[in-house]
Amino acid sequence: MSRAPRLLIGIVILVVLLGGLFGLRYLQLQAQKEQMAQAPPPATVEVVEAAEQRWRSALTAIGSLRAVNGIRVANEVAGVVDSIEFESGQAVEAGDVLIHLDDETDRAALETRQAEAQLARQQFERFSDLIGQDAVSRAQFDEAQANAQAAQARVHEQEALVAKKTIRAPFAGVLGLRQVDLGQFIPVGTPIVEINMLDPIQVDFTLGERDLPRIAVGDPVRVRVAAYPDDVFEGTILAIESSVRPATRTVEVRARLANPDARLRPGMFANVTAFRREQRNVVTVPRTAISYNTYGDFVFALREGEGENGTTVERVQVRTGEVRDGRVEIVDGVEAGQRVVAAGLLRLRNGQSVDVADGEAAETQ
Repeated sequence: MSRAPRLLIGIVILVVLLGGLFGLRYLQLQAQKEQMAQAPPPATVEVVEAAEQRWRSALTAIGSLRAVNGIRVANEVAGVVDSIEFESGQAVEAGDVLIHLDDETDRAALETRQAEAQLARQQFERFSDLIGQDAVSRAQFDEAQANAQAAQARVHEQEALVAKKTIRAPFAGVLGLRQVDLGQFIPVGTPIVEINMLDPIQVDFTLGERDLPRIAVGDPVRVRVAAYPDDVFEGTILAIESSVRPATRTVEVRARLANPDARLRPGMFANVTAFRREQRNVVTVPRTAISYNTYGDFVFALREGEGENGTTVERVQVRTGEVRDGRVEIVDGVEAGQRVVAAGLLRLRNGQSVDVADGEAAETQ
């Protein structure tokens, strides 16, 4: 066979092979298009009804807990710690002795002052008898009287100094950690122990000046702290600062909470919700039913249809309000009783067919 026919046969075979490959690829693409054209199977979703509830108007803020009375006890006079009468963490009453400072020298000085006062008083009494007999001058009598009063004043001064050598609890509360040791010389103003009145306890928080008309003394508050995330502590607004801070345009508010078990401690970070007494009707859905987006929040509402599509979901833009106890207020977009998808919004698209989970469907009826 000549070279030309062999070349022609090779070209025909190549053309047949390429045509077969292109035909196979075409069939694969057609199959993919048919598969994509088929509607996806309905997604199984859980739904809830938008519920109408009565909520009190609320303001949220962050604050800090503080004791009604809380100080670091310190000494007014210097001295050596002679005895310690408390334990760290102890509960004390007002007037309970905390420590004694060595007062031996001061008591000796007090006895001297008392002796001097007694002598001055006796001399004044003698002059009192003699003044009626004109045996002493009026000037001598006045001098004796002044000496007696001055001597008694020095006694009171020394008694006060001796009393300051005994440091007492200024009010009832719970002590912190002891900061001094037995035999230690402590100069004036040395911290001895912290004492806090824990029941009741106060919370200070700030609100914007525009919120001033929405709060009043006596309004209820609820407080949550990180130490007890599942517990809510209730109280009332005690006072509102009389001025607004110019730098931040905020006003400081103080509320008081009952704390009988002393779980709340001064310095704790607090999330505060302040309520007004009046209530209002709101439409709410679970927080998981809301998809938060840069371009707006939305929910997937159920639409009952006929034909092959059946029940579908529709993406509905909503305007949200307050968030409370896992539920979100819907200001606009959804009405009470309307059914929305409860969770799993990322796997849904607008107009998609869905099957309602039996358990949740029964719950919403």
